[in-house]
Amino acid sequence: MCGSWAIGVLGLMKRAFTLIELLVVIAIIAILAAILFPVFAQAKAAAKKAVAISNQKQISTSVLLYMADADDMYPRNDDCQDKSALNTALNTQPFNATGQGCVGPNFFYRTNHYAWQKWMMPYMKNVQIFEHPGRPKLDNLGQWSQDSEIMGGFAINLALTGALNTYNRPLGSPGRLRNSWLGGNQNSIPNISQAMFLFEFAHPTVNFSPVLVDAINNPLETQTVYPMAVREFWARWLFRSTGCASANAWNMAEITTKIDERSVFAGGVVVGFADGSAKYISAARFLALTPTAAEFNATNAAGSGCGATSGTYRPGTTPTLNIDYPFWALTP
Repeated sequence: MCGSWAIGVLGLMKRAFTLIELLVVIAIIAILAAILFPVFAQAKAAAKKAVAISNQKQISTSVLLYMADADDMYPRNDDCQDKSALNTALNTQPFNATGQGCVGPNFFYRTNHYAWQKWMMPYMKNVQIFEHPGRPKLDNLGQWSQDSEIMGGFAINLALTGALNTYNRPLGSPGRLRNSWLGGNQNSIPNISQAMFLFEFAHPTVNFSPVLVDAINNPLETQTVYPMAVREFWARWLFRSTGCASANAWNMAEITTKIDERSVFAGGVVVGFADGSAKYISAARFLALTPTAAEFNATNAAGSGCGATSGTYRPGTTPTLNIDYPFWALTP
């Protein structure tokens, strides 16, 4: 009896898979992989998107704490402070108030709108929060390794805060004071739950929303800044939907439907609002919430956005502000 059982087991052990059976198994594995890998990728992207939303909310909370200590005013400081580099590896560099680290050739100790994260650091204490979990920090021109500036993460809407360019510049210098057209405080925003204050931005050399500078005040020390609320501009600059063309040749239907996925994460943008909330919106939705150049009376500025790397544009005329686009704090 035991001998028969042993012979049966040996017979089963000697039996091998046929070629057809192996091919069937391989085909099944391939089908399962084809089904599951995209699901895993989507789950991973969704997780990173959730972290990005959380990061935005934490940054917004730090801003609200700042304003509570600053009579409701948004931060816009321009200073240079020793051992203040966000890239802590640069804090070993000597402090030179009028040279390296403050006024160039590198700016690792400078605190201005290119290093706006420093405005919130007393309330944040965590540099990683300012980075986008779906993208690495960009360092094309040494912004992180040499200047301690975070590019490719989140951007701040300078049109709401305003900005200073006062450090080491004499009184009377053009553009020392760039004031928000709303006054630089939260109370002046028409609808804080709809007004964009922060957003993710993959640009390699600018980590804030570019602004329009009032051409009338341009030669003066004090200038007024307006939001870059131009749909064509953002279609080119943020989403890079098509190649460069003149402003009057843009095909808006093409811009809003052909989004370059390399320029956005998971097909859209995480936005932080002025009330401290944050959410994900699609690229097409971002553009729909933004007026066209014609509506905003800023056609010249829209044209400047094609391949531009600067953070300020002069529209030639004061833009039209009484239009219903609360996403940009514009109201009739």
